[in-house]
Order: sequence, then C-alpha cells, then structure tokens
Amino acid sequence: MDFNFKNIVKDAGTALSRVVQFTEEKLGKSEKTELDAHFENLCERAECTRKYTEKLAKDVEAVLVPNPGFRIEDFVYEKIEKQRPSRLTNLEYMGLDMVEAGTYLGPASAYGSALIKVGQWEQKLGQTERDFIGSASMCYTQPLRKFLDTEMKAILKEQSSLELKRLDLDACKNRVRKARSMLGQSNAERDLRIAQSEFDRQTEITKLLLEGLSSSHAAHLRCLYEFVDMQARFYSQCTTIMTDLQRELSNLACSTAPNTSTFTISDESCDNSDGKKAKVLCDYEAKDADELSVKANEIITVKYKPGDDYGWGEIATSGIIGKIPMAFLEILN
Repeated sequence: MDFNFKNIVKDAGTALSRVVQFTEEKLGKSEKTELDAHFENLCERAECTRKYTEKLAKDVEAVLVPNPGFRIEDFVYEKIEKQRPSRLTNLEYMGLDMVEAGTYLGPASAYGSALIKVGQWEQKLGQTERDFIGSASMCYTQPLRKFLDTEMKAILKEQSSLELKRLDLDACKNRVRKARSMLGQSNAERDLRIAQSEFDRQTEITKLLLEGLSSSHAAHLRCLYEFVDMQARFYSQCTTIMTDLQRELSNLACSTAPNTSTFTISDESCDNSDGKKAKVLCDYEAKDADELSVKANEIITVKYKPGDDYGWGEIATSGIIGKIPMAFLEILN
C-alpha cells in the first residue's frame, strides 16, 4: 500500500492543532467562536429529541415485550436481518396448559370443564395480544428506531464535523494574532479565510438538518396517534373477550352447580319453546355406553332440566338418549 506522507503529516498537524486549541479553551487561554442563539437552540432541541426518543422507544418496547431476553433476541434477529421464529405470548402458553390440565383432570368434572373453557378463551386473548404487539411495533417503535439510526445519526455526524471546523477556525485566528512576520501574517490570514469559509458552509449544512426535525416531529405525532388507536382497539377487544368468558363461565356454573338444574340437549322432536341454541366446539367421541358422539359446529337446542349428573348434558337424537360433557358446547343465545 502506498502512503502519502505529506498528507499524513498534514493530518497529524491538523489533529495536534485541534487538541492544542481545545486544551487552551478549557484552560481559558484562548477564545472560542460562539454560535448564534438560534443555532444553539436548534442544537439543544435536537439533543432533547434524541434523548427522549430513545427513552420512549425503550419504554414502549418494555411494555410490548416485558421479557428482556426476548427483546435481546428480537434485536439480534433485526441486526442480522433474519426472520424471527414465531413466539407465543404468555397468555397463549397459559391457555394451552389450562386446556391440557382440564383434559387430564376430566372434562366431565366441574373443575376440568372450567379449565378447558378458560384455557380456550385465554388462547384467544393471547392471540389478540400478539397481533397488537406486532402492529404497535410496526407503527410506533420501528419508526422511532429508524429515525435514531438515520436522521439523528446524520445530525450528530454533521455536528461533530462542525465542532472540528470551529476548532480549525479558532486555531487559525490564534495564528493570525501570533504572526510576527509579514509572510507569516499573510499565510495565516489565507488559512483563516479558508477555515472561515469551511466553517460557514458546515454551519449551514448542520442548520438545515436541525431545522428538518420539525417534519420528523410531525411524523412521530402521526405514529403516536396510530399507536393510541391500536391500543384502544386492543383493550376493547380484551374487554369483549373477557366479558364473553364471564358469560360462558356463568352458564357453565349453572350447569355444574350441585342440587340445581343441568342442561338437557334435545333434537327437533323435543319441546324447544324455552330452549337455547348451542354450538358444538369440537368433535366428541362417546367413551361409554350411555354417551353419544357429536361433530364440531353442530347446532343443537339446550334446555334447563333437573338432574344430578352435573357437568354433563343429555342428548336425544333419533330416539337415542346419551350424555356429553358441557365443556364441548358454547351457548349461542
């Protein structure tokens, strides 16, 4: 590799001059070129924007994904630009375990049937939460992160360049003041004009970027409105789901309460005057002689009728009477 030693020496001299100028300013032995008040306000505004945008992005990410390990995992996959494997929410895991526990303990029991019912609705709630997390991340946190990685990094880079140009300018001013000969004075003044021109140009570039933050704030405001709308829809959906679950548990409690009424499921030959429609949630295969099989999505009529075998309903189809666990049914009206 070929080295241009003249440029290396020149760059080293420039770096040394900047260090000397910076040190003298800190010690109060040299004057510092001050920027105008408007420019300083723009710089302060940019720093506040950077600081609070980083805080807001971290806060929202912590709310959406409380597990720090999962956040690190998402960050790594994003950096390597690889699709992150699908991950269930805690509610979905809880719902799956509830269904498994209810099936093991017996869907015919009051506790088992309630576990299955709650588990199914918790999975639905978890799916709703997972959809909200993905949508909120896309509409709010991702734009904030992109702003920090692009626009804000560009502003910081130009501000750093401006500080270097200022140090060069002030160093040239010092050389003009300290010049002892006419030739030295002339060379120092030439360098000062060049440094002043570069400083003014860099100031204008940085100022344009700083003034552009207003449009970024407008974009962040739109993202914030969209985030709030998504959050409102999410909580509304959660309220609906939990209200439906409460109604299902209330119906289930009526069917499983000791010494009270249970459900009787009849076919069209039965009296349906005060009955309720029910939907079969999933296929059920009869396991004993007194049970009957039903198919998923089948619509049947449910009536209240005294009985002692709570947790089960009686089905009358084609003249044959049998039982089915009530956990496999959903009351429609």
